[in-house]
Amino acid sequence: MSDAELVLRSTRVITPEGTRAASVAVTGGTITAVLPHDAPVPEGARLEDLGDHVLLPGLVDTHVHVNDPGRTEWEGFWTATRAAAAGGITTLVDMPLNSLPPTTTVPHLRTKQQVAADKAHIDVGFWGGALPDNVKDLRPLHEAGVFGFKAFLSPSGVDEFPHLERDPLARTMAEIAAFDGLLIVHAEDPHLLASAPQRPGPKYADFLASRPRDAEDTAIAQLIREAKALGARVHVLHLSSSDALPLIAEARAEGVRITVETCPHYLTLTAEEVPDGASEFKCCPPIREAANQDLLWQALADGTIDCIVTDHSPSTADLKTDDFATAWGGISGLQLSLAAVWTEARRRGHGLEDVVRWMSARTSELVGLDDRKGAIAVGRDADFAVLAPDETFTVDPVSLQHRNHVTAYAGRTLHGVVKSTWLRGQRIVVDGEFTEPKGRLLTRTH
Repeated sequence: MSDAELVLRSTRVITPEGTRAASVAVTGGTITAVLPHDAPVPEGARLEDLGDHVLLPGLVDTHVHVNDPGRTEWEGFWTATRAAAAGGITTLVDMPLNSLPPTTTVPHLRTKQQVAADKAHIDVGFWGGALPDNVKDLRPLHEAGVFGFKAFLSPSGVDEFPHLERDPLARTMAEIAAFDGLLIVHAEDPHLLASAPQRPGPKYADFLASRPRDAEDTAIAQLIREAKALGARVHVLHLSSSDALPLIAEARAEGVRITVETCPHYLTLTAEEVPDGASEFKCCPPIREAANQDLLWQALADGTIDCIVTDHSPSTADLKTDDFATAWGGISGLQLSLAAVWTEARRRGHGLEDVVRWMSARTSELVGLDDRKGAIAVGRDADFAVLAPDETFTVDPVSLQHRNHVTAYAGRTLHGVVKSTWLRGQRIVVDGEFTEPKGRLLTRTH
């Protein structure tokens, strides 16, 4: 620790070995030591004594729709990364759609990177997109450093990103498996969606009936069959149906290389409480019933579900009409994800170590950043969130940093106030005040 530039000290530091009182030494943006709480501070090093506030690794959110460029009235890198930083997130991976152009070729990736470069308050990586006609572009995108490839098995909601039917899915998966890439999938069966009752209007029950659980379950079963046949790595996005959990557990036991995520809104909001006409709660797949939510939490506890990500998918307020059939589907959650998950986790008897595992360690592992992110350990980036876990706040949409102040969490009282966020040993937000952007653009390295 003799060459340390910065020491962060707390009575509660969450490390891979558990929570303990510690002093964390930082040099050149990297953690160089995790020492006892009372370890002497080297001459010339700056001490930040955090008292009893919890020091945890910065969160890594691998499912974010930034929409920049092309739909920047919905969201942008400047606003999205500020919202993330305010919520203790220090790394995000941007989804390939809802921006124009979508990230489906190397030139499109370069366009996205150029736009993000000077606007990112946190570190940003990129997913590539898998379309019916871009199999030839997948390997070049992989070599350019995307973290994997997003595909839809049902219509995506935007014309420029069509979904994969059975044969294109097989071709895409075979190509990605050839270079051991990762395919991440929005799994809902389009035929079951088309045959479900479609009743436009403000009733949430009608919208829920239009996105039945068996659409998810059937699509996930198809994905498992293809992955098993090809030995491919696949990841199920935003799981909402607890009925699919036995399929996933069985596939894993048989050696299928499958991982699964869910989202804060599925874990903290329930269908029973969604008011009619309140399309700020609309997402696809949908928020389901409380009994379903209980099983998602159980699957997190037993490891069937690997991680929690936001699926931050904002739009302008005018697209959130009171007709669930036509309103834009997406929930804005970047700034509130940690507090929302922690509020429910603590109620259910989980600790902050669990939350860090689900929202930082395992998301880092998913995208191969676990040598740099996701833990307070020697050699990792000095990315931190400082949290007052027992303090509460009531969500005021106007106070949120994302571009459009629409949120399903409005008026909720949540536990867990982020006091400051640090990126590579530099404090980037404290008590709502931000520095100039210090984020870097990340690429896959292995």
